[in-house]
Amino acid sequence: MLLTAVLVLEITGLLILYSASAYNGQVRFADEGYYLKKQLFAAVLGMAVMTMISRIDYHRIARFAPAAYIGSWILSGAVLLVGDAYNGSRRWLSIGPLSFQPSEFAKPAVILFLSHLISKKEKVGNGLGSLIWCIMLVLPIVALVGTNNLSTAIIILGIAVILAFVSRPGYAQFLWIGLAGTGVVTIFLMMEQYRLERLVIWKNPEAHEKGFQTIQGLYAIGSGGLFGVGFGNGVQKLGFVPEAQNDMIFSIICEETGWIGAMLLLVLFGILLWRFMVIATHARDRLGAFLAAGIMAHIAIQVILNVAVVTNTIPNTGITLPFISYGGTSSLFLLAEMGLALSVSRWQND
Repeated sequence: MLLTAVLVLEITGLLILYSASAYNGQVRFADEGYYLKKQLFAAVLGMAVMTMISRIDYHRIARFAPAAYIGSWILSGAVLLVGDAYNGSRRWLSIGPLSFQPSEFAKPAVILFLSHLISKKEKVGNGLGSLIWCIMLVLPIVALVGTNNLSTAIIILGIAVILAFVSRPGYAQFLWIGLAGTGVVTIFLMMEQYRLERLVIWKNPEAHEKGFQTIQGLYAIGSGGLFGVGFGNGVQKLGFVPEAQNDMIFSIICEETGWIGAMLLLVLFGILLWRFMVIATHARDRLGAFLAAGIMAHIAIQVILNVAVVTNTIPNTGITLPFISYGGTSSLFLLAEMGLALSVSRWQND
């Protein structure tokens, strides 16, 4: 069922991406299928990687967890020194004609590293110290990624907190970590003026020029109604919603397929998360359970944040919708994570 859900999401994502990106592709590159072709290449490559990883015992993969985590440090640090900037954000590394986002690699690297480490440490503890220990392990990569990509840093931190909770559940400790997290986020917001500006825009997007994207996204959602205007018939993607194929693609889904289509997509994500929970419950050992739980945390956090941003429930943070938004690096590493979950499922207990 997990594999079926992933395949349906990938196919759905490609169809939606073509509808959302055809206009931008034609205007910028004289090719309606420009974004679709690049995403399709990443999807095919990702499927091959997913298949390969799913056939390898996840214990063998976990041996490379420390190396993967250190590698994510190096790549994230390289972005700060020699990274490429697009739309004012320095998040990409280029190798010849290819470019990728190291922050996308950091997510599975952190899941693999923390799962490997926590599963080896049988007595992590049941108090605040257990949680702080997990958080401290990922603070270096959170700091590196958060310098230019606060949203991804929040996702990585969220993954660490959820894995800490799964390892030794206890609610009281999260009150303290919540207060500490609020303080850290406040400091990050104050470090850059544009982050504080996003808060102001979020409160009243109509009053600010930079609230244009949010307003147009809400227009798209509102005009979709219950059943939508029809697949491919959306208007907001025609230059009104900037970069409609990226962070704001959920608004195009709402416009063209309506509330019904949006809910069906969220139900599909819900099935995916449920399967992760089942795999974690029936995993052969702690390592497998933590891997499945970490992947579930990643997908859940990213979907929730993306939908919240598009509906203006939270300030704009630039988070893509998994399997749907344009992004070759994201697609590749997401499918690699799915392969890891399938590996845990393959060697699970009956």
